[in-house]
Amino acid sequence: MKGIVFTAFIEYVEDSFGDPVAEHMISGSDLETDGAYTSVGTYDHGEIVQMIIQLGKLTGRDVPSLVKDFGHHLFGTLVAGYPDVVRHVGDSFGLVATIDNHIHVEVRKLYPDADLPSFSHTFNGPNELRLLYESERGLADLAEGLLLGCFQHFEEEVALEREDLSDGAGTRVAFTMKRVIN
Repeated sequence: MKGIVFTAFIEYVEDSFGDPVAEHMISGSDLETDGAYTSVGTYDHGEIVQMIIQLGKLTGRDVPSLVKDFGHHLFGTLVAGYPDVVRHVGDSFGLVATIDNHIHVEVRKLYPDADLPSFSHTFNGPNELRLLYESERGLADLAEGLLLGCFQHFEEEVALEREDLSDGAGTRVAFTMKRVIN
């Protein structure tokens, strides 16, 4: 997993829970890196899983909600670091529709070794989009948080439904997004 995700996660924990919690989370996890990450490095995703579990223990919050909250935060981090990705897109559906055929293509140019999830989409009319997430890492909660961050970024009200197609493993999940029209 790319280091930008790890550095954004540490930032999220520090901003949301404070430096002492971040320090206890890192020291309470068995990390080969000792919690030292660079945004351009590549790290074992198991380390972030360990830290999330430890964060849940420290805060009393459930892991899925922490991962979704982090995904929301991560969207903002990615937009700040790569503003051109959203600059030429008019809305959240337009951005979501470009994940695999544009965004991930650009990511692979920068990071050829990136192991990215797969996304495919289908428009069911102008106000409904179905997105299929597939990844052996089972980070559908992170994908959901990124979607929520995207909706907020574009200041759109979107109803989001989630269907796990992998018997609860989170490795294959369909998200149905419907614009709320007032």
